[in-house]
Amino acid sequence: MSDTHNGLFSLAGRSAIVTGGGRGIGRSIATELARTGANLVITYRENSSLAEAAARELRALGAACQTCKADVRDGGDIERAVNECLQAFGSVDILVNNAGMTNDNLLMRLSEEAWDEVLDTNLRGTFLATKAVLRPMIRSRWGRIINITSVVGVSGNAGQANYTAAKAGIIGFTRSVALEVASRGITVNAVAPGFVLTDLTAGLADEQKETIKDRIPMKRYGETNEISPIVAFLASDAAAYITGQTVNVDGGLVMS
Repeated sequence: MSDTHNGLFSLAGRSAIVTGGGRGIGRSIATELARTGANLVITYRENSSLAEAAARELRALGAACQTCKADVRDGGDIERAVNECLQAFGSVDILVNNAGMTNDNLLMRLSEEAWDEVLDTNLRGTFLATKAVLRPMIRSRWGRIINITSVVGVSGNAGQANYTAAKAGIIGFTRSVALEVASRGITVNAVAPGFVLTDLTAGLADEQKETIKDRIPMKRYGETNEISPIVAFLASDAAAYITGQTVNVDGGLVMS
C-alpha cells in the first residue's frame, strides 16, 4: 500500500494527527500515511529535534507536515494540536493514538507514581485525543481513529501491570467509542503490536531479548514497517466497514 495515491487505499486530501510521531512506531506510521497521500501533524513531548527530522522526511515525500509540542496527558495541549491541524489543513480526518511509555516493575515494587504516569500517558492520552477530534469528525461525517495498543493488553506480561492495564483499557475503550460513533461515518480500531524493535525494547538485556524471541512462533522481533501498513489500511476507504476491532501484529505471540 506504500506510494499508493489512487483508489481505495489513497489518503490524498486527508489530514492526520499522529501522537508521538517523531520516533519508533509513530514515525513509521507517519511515513506510511505520507506515502499514501495524507498531510500530517506529528506531536512530541520533549525531543523537538527528532520530530523536526521526521517532518523533513515527510515533506520530502510530498506531504505537508507540521510538528506540535504536546503532552498527551494535558487536554489543553491536545486541543492546541487539533486546532493546528484544522487551521493548517481544514479538517482532522485521521487520528493515530500512538504516544506511549513504559515504567516496568513487579507489582510489589511498583510505585503509585509509576502506575499513574503510565496510565495517564497511554490511556488518559488516548481518551483526551479521541475526545478532541470527535466534534470535527462528526461535523464532516468521516473519520478514522486508530489506537496503538499492545499484545500484552490481551495476554498480560509479568512486570508490566501498569502498561498492560493501560493497553487492555485501550482495547475496551476502542470498542465502546466505535459503538458510539459508527452511525456518523467514523471508525475506531486498535492495532496491537507484539515485540517490535524500537527505543522501548532497546534497553532489554540480550538474555531478555532471546527469552522473548523464543516465545514468538515466528522466532523474530517485528519491524516498525510491519505495523505501519496496517494502520494506513485502517485509515483508508478500503477499511470503511471495519470498526471496533483489534488487529494483532505479533508474529503469532498471542497464540503461544
